[in-house]
Amino acid sequence: MGFPKTVAVVVVAALLQLSYAAVYKVGDSGGWTSIGNLDYKQWAATKTFHVGDVIRFEYNAQFHNVMRVTHIMYKACNASAALATYTTGSDTINITTKGHHYFICGVPGHCQAGQKVDINVLRESETSPTPSPSGLSAASASVRLAGAPAPSPSGAISLKGSSKGSLTKLCLAMAAFAIFVSVFP
Repeated sequence: MGFPKTVAVVVVAALLQLSYAAVYKVGDSGGWTSIGNLDYKQWAATKTFHVGDVIRFEYNAQFHNVMRVTHIMYKACNASAALATYTTGSDTINITTKGHHYFICGVPGHCQAGQKVDINVLRESETSPTPSPSGLSAASASVRLAGAPAPSPSGAISLKGSSKGSLTKLCLAMAAFAIFVSVFP
């Protein structure tokens, strides 16, 4: 496979991955706050996070912030040496790795009051359904699944679009691939 064909395959794969990301607003309509008895542990437990998803924190920047911390810091509500600090009031964090991602509010007393969340991104094998024997090859099964998006996780804003929108994206990606292959034989 030549360089242009490799580029085409990578572009198509990136387009398909982008079309399957979800955006989660921490706390849903309640947002990121220490008021209102929001249970962020329960909120996160009702979600299935994947690599590629986006976590959005919306809050009043005069009263809150978001700090990414280690597990030990999370458990102790220790904001003294955060891995990253966000202060805009509308912060977006792209999930690029599996595992636990710990966030707290660094304002004194807020984490202790429950303003902390553990975003646990499972390995794909933990979240993927077991394939049923259908006689389809692996390649045809993956194409079929790519054209029919899974239901949106509860509370997520889906970027998947409708089945018709996903089919359109798939067709556009295939057309782009066909053009690259025909232009660069």
